[in-house]
Amino acid sequence: MASRTFGHITVTTPDLDEPGLYLFVVETLDSPRGSVQDFTHRDVDLRSLALAGIQLVTGRIADIRAQQAEFEEVNLHGIEITGSDLGSARWSGSKLTRVHFRDCKLMGAALDRVVLDDVLFERCRLDYASFEKVRATGPVAFAGCTFTEATFTDCDLSDAVFSDCGLKLTEFGGGRYRKADLRGNDLSQIRGVANLAEVRIGPGQQTDLAQALVRELGITLGDD
Repeated sequence: MASRTFGHITVTTPDLDEPGLYLFVVETLDSPRGSVQDFTHRDVDLRSLALAGIQLVTGRIADIRAQQAEFEEVNLHGIEITGSDLGSARWSGSKLTRVHFRDCKLMGAALDRVVLDDVLFERCRLDYASFEKVRATGPVAFAGCTFTEATFTDCDLSDAVFSDCGLKLTEFGGGRYRKADLRGNDLSQIRGVANLAEVRIGPGQQTDLAQALVRELGITLGDD
């Protein structure tokens, strides 16, 4: 079983090279049976990618480029997604288990009521994305990702790890972030500092948070 450790958590990732596993090439991720399993789907350019009420189980998705993507009640289990551009994806009412996103673009994406369990986002562009009511029910890590002007609203990201991420003007709205690990990131330009009760930070990051709070409150420093 493959796994990666970040800080205090270990994320179980898909092991798609295990002996005896054969992935069949599929031309589409949709299926009238409501499920696609043991598959590989790669190198496709699409104007639109829309999936609803389907399960993707044990598969590799690579180099998919979609101008528009919409996923409603699409559950993933044991899926690796690499080198893909899903545009301003709309992803709602879904559960992702043992999923690894690597080198993907989800810029401007909107994730709503998505449950994450053993999910790793690695070197992904999540700028301008919005996360609403997203819940981490198991290990979740963001490693080397960018979140420029991304927003988190009413999320539960307790124990999630942000490692070496770009958090420029990232807004942490109301929600639960208890023991979320923010060590090793520049926090000086984040928003919503008051909502980050009980998070983990490292030595020197107190100054980052102070700068962010001063900026957020519009405080002016001066001697006159």
